[in-house]
Amino acid sequence: MAYRSWLFVPGDSMAKMEKAAGSEADALILDLEDSVAAGAKPAAREAAAAFLGRPAPMARFVRVNALDTGLAEADVAAVQPAQPDGYVLPKCAGPEDVETLARLIDAGGTGGQPILPIATETPRAVQALMARDWTHPRLVGLSWGAEDLAAELGALSNKDAKGRFHSPFVLARDAMLMAARAAGVPAIDTVYTDFRDPGGLDAEARAALEVGFAGKLAIHPAQCATINQTFTPSEDSLAWARAVVAAMEAAGGGVAQLHGRMLDQPHLKQARALLARAGRD
Repeated sequence: MAYRSWLFVPGDSMAKMEKAAGSEADALILDLEDSVAAGAKPAAREAAAAFLGRPAPMARFVRVNALDTGLAEADVAAVQPAQPDGYVLPKCAGPEDVETLARLIDAGGTGGQPILPIATETPRAVQALMARDWTHPRLVGLSWGAEDLAAELGALSNKDAKGRFHSPFVLARDAMLMAARAAGVPAIDTVYTDFRDPGGLDAEARAALEVGFAGKLAIHPAQCATINQTFTPSEDSLAWARAVVAAMEAAGGGVAQLHGRMLDQPHLKQARALLARAGRD
């Protein structure tokens, strides 16, 4: 299933996880990494596992700590018995990290869950996105993060005064998008950090949609409705897609015409992708 909105929730707060379960998020990310202090991580693992044992209307993923911290194995061991729907891997430097996490998940014999790597948080990861094939059977998508990359680069900011990403971060985003599509999985856009600015969120989400992203990370429950609306195909776009499919089928493949415009196989592929996203293929 393709998830449009992915909501981060601190894994050490049962109250916040319960509140998030009432949100419009397609998927929750129970965070054991950045939002949890070092001394609180054991308690966060227990709280996340307990929350996973309760029913919720959406998918629930767990963001483990980065592999190089030595904490990921304990994270997985603590929550895997509760069977999360998947895992989010931060600081992912390459496809070999995806395989390492997959093996940790499977070690208990009840694994198989998908993985969403956050794959631009270091310069090495950005290099790998441009040079490596990220295809892996456990990928549910690829995402990216600008905050950690800014710290790694020594950047003072990742956006300019108008809220546009600086060029190194555009490069990282584009590389992740290309790697995701080459691997045949959805590309998930990074968070919009000002949760009090719904207009800015809407503009950034629409810009991501226009270049091929399929969803967006969120840091506040109020952001999920906007994200879902943006990444749900409109009735006009679905009508166009159905008309394209019909015209191409009537033409027997090759090329066709619709409203005075030439159609060919790329248009058919785009139309079918829209219908598939809406569950109407």
